[in-house]
Amino acid sequence: MIAAPSRIFLRTATAIGGRNALRALVARGASAPFSSSCSSSAAGSSAVADRKTTSSRKHASSTRSWNQQVARRHKSALPRDEDPIRGGYDSSAIYSGPAACSDAGISNLGITGPSTIYKNQTFEELFQHEVRNDEGGVASAEYGETFAVDTGKFTGRSPGDKWLVKNVGSDSDSNVDWGKVNQPTSPEVFDELYEKAVNYFNTKEKCYVFDGFCGANPKSQRKIRFVHEMAWQQHFVTNMFIRADHESDLDGFEPDFTVINACSQVDEDWERHGLNSEVAVVFNIEKKCAVIFGTWYGGENKKGIFSLMHYWLPMEDPPQLPMHCSANVGREDGDSALFFGLSGTGKTTLSADPHRALIGDDEHGWDEDGIFNFEGGCYAKTINLSEKTEPDIYRAIHKDAMLENVALKGDKLVPDYFDTTKTENGRVSYPIFHIDNYHEPQMAGHPDNIIFLSCDAFGVLPPIAKLTPEQAMYHFISGYTAKVAGTERGITEPVATFSACFGAAFLTMHPTRYAELLKDKLEKHSAQAWIVNSGWSGGPYGVGERMSIDTTRSCVNAILDGTIADTTWEKDPIFGWELPASIPDVDSDVLSPRNTWPDQKEYDDAEKKLAEMYVKNFEKYIGKGDVDYSQFGPKV
Repeated sequence: MIAAPSRIFLRTATAIGGRNALRALVARGASAPFSSSCSSSAAGSSAVADRKTTSSRKHASSTRSWNQQVARRHKSALPRDEDPIRGGYDSSAIYSGPAACSDAGISNLGITGPSTIYKNQTFEELFQHEVRNDEGGVASAEYGETFAVDTGKFTGRSPGDKWLVKNVGSDSDSNVDWGKVNQPTSPEVFDELYEKAVNYFNTKEKCYVFDGFCGANPKSQRKIRFVHEMAWQQHFVTNMFIRADHESDLDGFEPDFTVINACSQVDEDWERHGLNSEVAVVFNIEKKCAVIFGTWYGGENKKGIFSLMHYWLPMEDPPQLPMHCSANVGREDGDSALFFGLSGTGKTTLSADPHRALIGDDEHGWDEDGIFNFEGGCYAKTINLSEKTEPDIYRAIHKDAMLENVALKGDKLVPDYFDTTKTENGRVSYPIFHIDNYHEPQMAGHPDNIIFLSCDAFGVLPPIAKLTPEQAMYHFISGYTAKVAGTERGITEPVATFSACFGAAFLTMHPTRYAELLKDKLEKHSAQAWIVNSGWSGGPYGVGERMSIDTTRSCVNAILDGTIADTTWEKDPIFGWELPASIPDVDSDVLSPRNTWPDQKEYDDAEKKLAEMYVKNFEKYIGKGDVDYSQFGPKV
């Protein structure tokens, strides 16, 4: 139980509204902490606190002095180093000596070897460590120096190497949807890998520890601890999770989950362990611990916790809906909108709207108060990035951001976002305050519009279509899109796929469980659902062309500013959704995909083929929920 609500909780709670904000804080303060065999007790005595604070201040001072030597080229009027939000983040501590691991709270994990622990380093300190450790290069991005890393052959998630421990008879045993997505492994395998990770860290002289939060709503916020061997990994989670403003925000911090990332090590015994490769990303829900081996990809850190939120939130009372979506909110009316979609469909790009405030770009929850961000930052694709097409993301790339697997050219290491020789899944992570119009509370009311984004490789889907509530359920469960090159290992060109709830890879429970939660939200709050296709038009992949970002954004703008209400509608005979006759700044022929194909008979055949794929895919959901939504799908 916390003694008083910290500033991080006060800030997030204000978005709920006065009386609800107080109720949220009281609820959180009164709730019992999660017990965990992997969580640690609060950092020690007042003497320890004095020692670590003095060390932290001394280190921070030297870092600021070092950073003043770096030339800056920001176009903004306010130098980023003087940004009050950035400067306000300082919960840094350095622990040294024989008691370092105990003081840092990781000794009860079994990690006792390192004599120096860098915990919750500031952005300046992380930059200094990254450069001194030679962990990458300093890219000369247009808006400022940005640290850049190369994650080797792993430029995307490795979904075949993610495992959940099947603890027989436990809550997770009965609630997890075991199968290809949630592959079971045994407690014995986890214990071996856990011991291997701990033994490895015990050979290190130093390591990095980050304590932060997942979930902006204090009612359901989870406390997460990461143990890393490299500074850039702490930089990544510092960007992506909710940061403590001050050291006092971490008083009494007991992690609800701990991730030990030993990415430089591999599981040589993977065949004996019954795994798929020497890469292992293994979560034990009951022990509230995870270990990572063999993959350097930064996204493994955040997506693992995202999967756990898909387990934790539906178990709340009342149940909450976790969502793979981005979200933004109107500046004047406060109307919020959700953008569902897999990587490459545009949910990051489209939610970063200069006319609206960004809540978040990837992971959110929907509860009784409204919607809230899970994260404290954004993780955007950089392929073909330009200031003209995506100004908010482009301008967010400066100091404190971090580039992953982006081509760098010349002696000055200038980013080339059009060079995809390394991967089409180049990324940038940055704290959310890099977006000028971000929504500081990171929470908003119930959404007015829900947009399902698809990247249609067949060129069949329209750029925009209006759905009935029943059709919305059908398409949420279906989650049609295309895997885009580079987002997963082994994907080199778009492949049509169905991903339940637009995030099957992250669902720990059966998809219909989340669908029922969404159905309840739609009925209660009367949100309008839409399909928006950011994929191909005029033919399939290889023949047609991908929708321009201007076309897609114009469709979204018409939804959010209400101008789409002024048009007339035509019902599609196969899919049953309604197509608008006109939208500002969009060619009317494009709004009817059949008109964009040179041979309309070929379009009819392609539409029928895709409709049959929808029907075939949905067969596995018939009889699984309260309502048979197959009747609201395409007619073949």
